[in-house]
Amino acid sequence: MKKILIILPLLMVAFNTWACPACEKQQPMFLKGVAHGAGPTSNWDYVYVIMITLVALLTLFYAIKWIVKPGEKNADHIKRTVLNFN
Repeated sequence: MKKILIILPLLMVAFNTWACPACEKQQPMFLKGVAHGAGPTSNWDYVYVIMITLVALLTLFYAIKWIVKPGEKNADHIKRTVLNFN
């Protein structure tokens, strides 16, 4: 888990793209130099982005959690048909 917490911020920095000068002029102060295209047209745009980000982070959290520790202990679980195949 510690490795994931260390690698994730490094990947975010590595995949960061910088805006061109024309796009930079159209962005609000905290997005200058980071985002491409026209800036947000209303405050609802920020609400949408925040909601989508929260759903994506929640999905990522549960995906990693259930991959690392699935918690299926039943002997008759369907995965046992593959794991116990002789």
